[in-house]
Amino acid sequence: MERRWWTLLAVCVATFMLLVDITIVNVALPSIQSDLDASLTNLQWVVDAYALMLSALMLTVGSLADRLGRRRVFIVGVLVFTVASLLCGLAPTATTLDLARGFQGVGGAAMFATSLALIAQEFHGREFGTAIAAWGSTVGAAVAVGPLAGGALTEGLGWGGIFFINVPVGAIALGLALLRMREYVDPQPRGIDAGGLVTSSVALFLLVFGLLRGNAEGWGSVVIVASLGGAVALLALFVAIERSQARPMLDLALFRRPAFVGVSLATLAIGAGMFAMFFYLSLYLQDILGYSPLHAGLRFLPLTLLVFFIPAATRQLSGRVQARVLLGGGLALVSVGLLLMHGIGTDSEWTTLLPGLIVAGIGIGLANPAIGSTALGVVEPANSGMASGFNNTCRLGGVAVGVAALGAIFQHRIETKLAELAPAARSGLSETVASGGAHGVPPRLADAAHQAFIAGLNAILLVGSATLLIGALAAFALIRARDFARAPEPVAASIDA
Repeated sequence: MERRWWTLLAVCVATFMLLVDITIVNVALPSIQSDLDASLTNLQWVVDAYALMLSALMLTVGSLADRLGRRRVFIVGVLVFTVASLLCGLAPTATTLDLARGFQGVGGAAMFATSLALIAQEFHGREFGTAIAAWGSTVGAAVAVGPLAGGALTEGLGWGGIFFINVPVGAIALGLALLRMREYVDPQPRGIDAGGLVTSSVALFLLVFGLLRGNAEGWGSVVIVASLGGAVALLALFVAIERSQARPMLDLALFRRPAFVGVSLATLAIGAGMFAMFFYLSLYLQDILGYSPLHAGLRFLPLTLLVFFIPAATRQLSGRVQARVLLGGGLALVSVGLLLMHGIGTDSEWTTLLPGLIVAGIGIGLANPAIGSTALGVVEPANSGMASGFNNTCRLGGVAVGVAALGAIFQHRIETKLAELAPAARSGLSETVASGGAHGVPPRLADAAHQAFIAGLNAILLVGSATLLIGALAAFALIRARDFARAPEPVAASIDA
């Protein structure tokens, strides 16, 4: 098999491993909550510590990869991710688990930021479409296998098993990268943009922290106002720094291309509106409906199997249908899917979700490959790492911000509903309900807790649907065929490993 196909295999294995660690964790959250006595905030950080570090460092790592070598950065990422996975599985407390998840996110950023760029350097023309379809199916496979594998591993080995499984998979990805992957270095290397690194990373951290802790601290508290205000100020400073750089970490000229803006907004929307929703749907299936982790994973299969098979089944469409139609149409379908899930009642079964899961699965399957091909298709090959890093920042940043923002709305709605149904309930009950349904709630308040949880879930399903609709409109309006242009790959930039 030719070297480029081995590269594609290594990238797909790594992509599968780092993305499955988002979906695989969701079904294990109730077990983690029980074993480590974790609060809703602790559980959110299990997801957000990973997604936060991924999104905070993705842009920087993508830019560094163009300068230092994509293969080299990819290999370091696989090593860090594998070691961090082992630490996650061994974590004795919720806090140490959250810290290990953050370390895991550092390695994931190095792998994910280079994934699309490694594909772009090896494949062109018709083969590029085939490679992107394979990568899109890998993303779908991670979504498909994650909940099911997470349930099986959690029941068989405990929640630690969902992290230990990364060790042998990481070894496979590392071996492929060392033996078969070709190196690429920007022929016009740039210095490290330290100002851009610090401002972008800290800004995203403050933004997610502020959203995550808003309900607990109070939205008008000094801590939250300072966090959100600091995030805005640092993002403005980041833009100023990048505008003053001769060769910036993020070339702001990319945002003059409507297609680049459109695909970025669409990617952010699918992360915040749909992938963040898996966190709360998993809590519903296990804490409210009472399914085991494995059985909860099985209930996601109608969606996840479609996410896996649709990219391969529709691969030929990419050459005949405009990218904005595929991406905008896919996001619109996901929006409709979430809307169909809305309306859950206290006596609903999991089948209430089924129509929405099917429609959303089709939509995600159409959107995933279109996101990858569009993000790379509107930049020159030398900037593939930058574009890949920013696009994946939007994807994972969307998940981190989505989990936090939806969580704030979710808990606020639960608190409001509990105030209606049980005015005398103790302070802090809303967080107990949000993190464990009726578990840990006095029996006399169990019915009120159940109703409050359902009310919160219905509220965020509407918010998620609206978020996806905005992303769909952005894709339809901004992605134009004339913005697609790929210059030939510089020969001097290619170095055989």
